[in-house]
Amino acid sequence: MLRNLIARLTGRPNRLLAFDEVKEKLSLRGSVYRGIQRVPLDHIIGSVNRYQDFDRAFLPIRRHMADRWIAVGTVLFQEASLPPVRLYKVGDAYFVLDGHHRVSVARALGWEEIEAEVIEVQSRVPVGPDLQAEDLEILHEYEEFLERTHLDRLRPEADIRFTIAGGYQRLLEHIAVHRYFMGLELGREIPEDEAVVHWYDTVYQPVVEIIREHGLLEDFPGRTEADLYLWIMDHLYYLREAYGPEVDPETAALDYAEQFTEHPIRRLVNELRQALEGMSAFPPMEVGPKT
Repeated sequence: MLRNLIARLTGRPNRLLAFDEVKEKLSLRGSVYRGIQRVPLDHIIGSVNRYQDFDRAFLPIRRHMADRWIAVGTVLFQEASLPPVRLYKVGDAYFVLDGHHRVSVARALGWEEIEAEVIEVQSRVPVGPDLQAEDLEILHEYEEFLERTHLDRLRPEADIRFTIAGGYQRLLEHIAVHRYFMGLELGREIPEDEAVVHWYDTVYQPVVEIIREHGLLEDFPGRTEADLYLWIMDHLYYLREAYGPEVDPETAALDYAEQFTEHPIRRLVNELRQALEGMSAFPPMEVGPKT
């Protein structure tokens, strides 16, 4: 009850993820038996068929489970051996196939790891232990983007993440426009894979490098490089409307960085912050872009 109350107050979900929902949204395919391993308990975030019986911390939420839970807890507390649990692994996250009570009691006792028989299911998109149900739609869009562009095969180091839905569709539009103008410039039909690689190498990656060089993400907590890329592309559109089509993405990124980091009002506020930090009567202030 307390965890549910905290979840309502903080807006952070308190439920386990359903493996079938993750499997459908992320188009999971293929599996590999990984044998017996030691698995971090806080990486177990879901269940195959009992996701309604436990909360996110694997505490039981139904009263009829009490006897079974206490029995398992008694065995574990006495350090008696129990068979390994069975888990599906997706990325760095795990879903319980068998052994829910063992996982639940182990977490309640403060264990950090548990012995498990692991079956890894392949995912085309990265999955971590912080995955929430509301993230699945964006990851579904990412999976469809990779299926269309093959960017994970063409540029394995690419890691394009958005925090809001719709971003990957806009990237597909950017790539299509880039492919069109490549064809005009080179006077030939451009294969889609070639357009994807050229867009990533000459448009997306240079903008990301400028974002990193200027530390722009520090001023946008909770956002990603891909989010800022789209904002900079919007800024590029504005600059081309004002100054002509010769303005390129790198110029737009540099102009965006310069305008944001050197804005006179923000500079004045930061000077005020530094002055206040030197006065023991005031706590340090964090100044963000909206402030």
